Amino acid sequence: MPEKNTSSSKRPIRVLVAKVGLDGHDRGAKVIATSLRDAGMEVIYTGLRQTPEMVVNAALQEDVDAIGISILTGAHNTIFPKILSLMKEKEMDDVLVTGGGIIPPDDMKHLNEMGVGKLFPPGTSTSVIVDYIKNWVRKNRNF
Repeated sequence: MPEKNTSSSKRPIRVLVAKVGLDGHDRGAKVIATSLRDAGMEVIYTGLRQTPEMVVNAALQEDVDAIGISILTGAHNTIFPKILSLMKEKEMDDVLVTGGGIIPPDDMKHLNEMGVGKLFPPGTSTSVIVDYIKNWVRKNRNF
């Protein structure tokens, strides 16, 4: 497993942005990826139709600080737990899993309780998402 960042690290925050499942709508994911990049983060966009296994493997290989999942299909209660389970198997407990899309508030709460970070509904300001990721990474990854 890649080493955890230290405060002497000078590399930018690394975020993997992914579309998991059969959802073919990636406009929002691309907007978020661009906003994160414009905020100084290094973004790895995996593209459409990724599996949870593909996302976690890419996140591990790329040594990311955060994974952002864009989901519009209603499969969030399946996809997020699978990603968390795979990350636990690979001892990726210091990587943020966040995301957004069409997720009902009760489901957001349940996923947060499972270990998923803050989830963002459509219309959330990109600056709110950028600030959340920066603050989480600084607090949890020793930036």
